[in-house]
Amino acid sequence: MSSLGKQFNQIEPAHREFIEQQRIFFNASAVSDGRVNVSPRDGASLRVLGPNSVAYLDLTGSGNETAAHLRINPRLTLMFCAFAGPPMVLRLYGQGRILSRRSREYQDMLASAFEGIEPPGTRQIVRLDVERVMTSCGYNVPFFDYVGERPTLQRWAEAKGEAGLEQYWREKNVTSIDGLPTGLFETEAE
Repeated sequence: MSSLGKQFNQIEPAHREFIEQQRIFFNASAVSDGRVNVSPRDGASLRVLGPNSVAYLDLTGSGNETAAHLRINPRLTLMFCAFAGPPMVLRLYGQGRILSRRSREYQDMLASAFEGIEPPGTRQIVRLDVERVMTSCGYNVPFFDYVGERPTLQRWAEAKGEAGLEQYWREKNVTSIDGLPTGLFETEAE
């Protein structure tokens, strides 16, 4: 792939290969008012579903900004950087939405894209309908050596158990830092 900036209408096979090699990616979301959210995500949690669709397992965090933002403004950007090998930055732009753990769509996606495996602490699935793919040089991205995954979140989630996780989500994940609802438990009433 050329290192010069280019735009594409879909995820090409070379893009998919690049995405699947990355250990980390970042998501960015915002509404017209309030804070912009940028969060690191585990590359192993992401699946390329097709040329215009990706999804990732959203693990428990101290906030739930992406979910709150997508309820109001579905714009979502995912960014992948080459920290090893040839330099490149790849961004996926599109419309995101949250698949609630309590929904049939979540269960179907978990089974079809994630082999039915739900890591401890999985809160929801984020799906992105990709409208634009952009690549750029990444010449300024430094080299980093991958050492391994941190087991901290998995151990924490296992120790909390389902009931403890639900309590944590109710305390920390039902509104954003700007007070916007995340919809985390909305499907209970459906």
